[in-house]
Amino acid sequence: MNEKSGITISKKSFFSSVTILGVLMVLAGILTRIIPAGVYERMSVDGRESVVPGSFRFIGEADYPIYRWFTAPVEVLFGSDAVTIIVIILFILFIGSSFRVLDRSGILRYIMESIVKRFEKRKYLLMGILILFFMLFGSLFGIFEELIVLVPMAVTLSYSFGWDSLVGLGISAMASGFGFAAAIFNPFTLGVAQTLADLPAYSGTGYRVLIFVTIYLILYGFLYFYARKIEKRPSASLVYQEDRAVKSRFTFDEKESLLGNEKLKKAVKVYVAFMGLMVLTILLGFFIPELSLITLPLVAVIFLVAGILGGIMSEYGTFGDLLKDLYKGLLSMLPAVVLILMAMSIKHIMTKGLVMDSILYYASGYMEGLSPNLAVLGLYLLILVLDFFIGSGSAKAFLVMPIVLPLTDLIGITRQTTILAFCFGDGFSNLLFPTNPTLMIALGLTVVSYPKWIRWSIKIQLVVFLVTLGFLFLANNFGYGPF
Repeated sequence: MNEKSGITISKKSFFSSVTILGVLMVLAGILTRIIPAGVYERMSVDGRESVVPGSFRFIGEADYPIYRWFTAPVEVLFGSDAVTIIVIILFILFIGSSFRVLDRSGILRYIMESIVKRFEKRKYLLMGILILFFMLFGSLFGIFEELIVLVPMAVTLSYSFGWDSLVGLGISAMASGFGFAAAIFNPFTLGVAQTLADLPAYSGTGYRVLIFVTIYLILYGFLYFYARKIEKRPSASLVYQEDRAVKSRFTFDEKESLLGNEKLKKAVKVYVAFMGLMVLTILLGFFIPELSLITLPLVAVIFLVAGILGGIMSEYGTFGDLLKDLYKGLLSMLPAVVLILMAMSIKHIMTKGLVMDSILYYASGYMEGLSPNLAVLGLYLLILVLDFFIGSGSAKAFLVMPIVLPLTDLIGITRQTTILAFCFGDGFSNLLFPTNPTLMIALGLTVVSYPKWIRWSIKIQLVVFLVTLGFLFLANNFGYGPF
């Protein structure tokens, strides 16, 4: 068994991410000294806090000392987001443990061999199917974080077809994020925002389906041409050196094939059954509100149990070996925990420094008197900026919608178009900012550093930004309404 099995985070990737997040923490702290502190009054809407339009007031200088800029990663464990953060941390630790067992037992290699054998001559068809799968989960059900558990599988599959880890991230994490933004029925952004705007639930679907199809084609085209380039010249990959050691484990030789191993075959069947249970749990969480609150930890537990049972059924060695590898897999994810705490601390600093509401107040003031097209661009950019600090789409909707809806009504932007701009700004930025814990988890499960991710993905992000902005201008032109 290879000692380098499982998920590992390279030192270079870790320290580059820590540096970036550290700088952002200091910048957030500086903003609390530059921007005057202010607050909106809050009221309860469906059990969640929503701002009261017109209630903003400045409150003087916030008492937020400099040393708390650096203690914020610890403070978040005791703040309002503590439960969410702890769940996310347990989630990635369980993924690390389970994936090491899957890799060391041969289950992962067996699954990849089976897929490669079946789709060897139709791998780009498989790429298209996988992109659609991940995008639909994001677009229809608002599922993004829960699917991150499948990122290592997608990256491994990418290696097996001769691609790189960036392609694996593209067909999984990027597809989920783009689908989340190109919402057709996403309840967490579209559903909440339409409710706050007094629009019929999930109205205006036809136009959003057109947008979804367009984004799908752009993403598929981007990944298709990049993968073809990597096949012809592997050294053209931005992560060529980082991938080399891991990629070699998934270059299959018929003489070393595991497909004839009966124990592994049975273990894989059990594992696939658990993966079906995991997908079912995610879908049920969409329809059952009580279950949705615990979907993420449930998915993590199912994935861990699947790995343990699969390991026991395969030719793993002693049970002590299995426990040892579970522990090593957990330890391998500890650097990702540090990154998550640092990413979440940036919002904490801005909130405790009482400047989040001030930013929203100033931005909404600048939008007054603009033309509809400039105003919708301003709204798009405002949501992008706010997403740097507030990752939750529904939380942002309760913060922003009550303030901007009366403003966009006066400017002449339909409420449906306003919501479209909100969904775009909230969703696509999830794949841009290091303050988004889901993105940092996804990168932590691969060898890709944040700087290289941005360097690789920025082109398609710019294309998508311009295309979606065109859809917003078109919506303004024909008066995009409820139906």
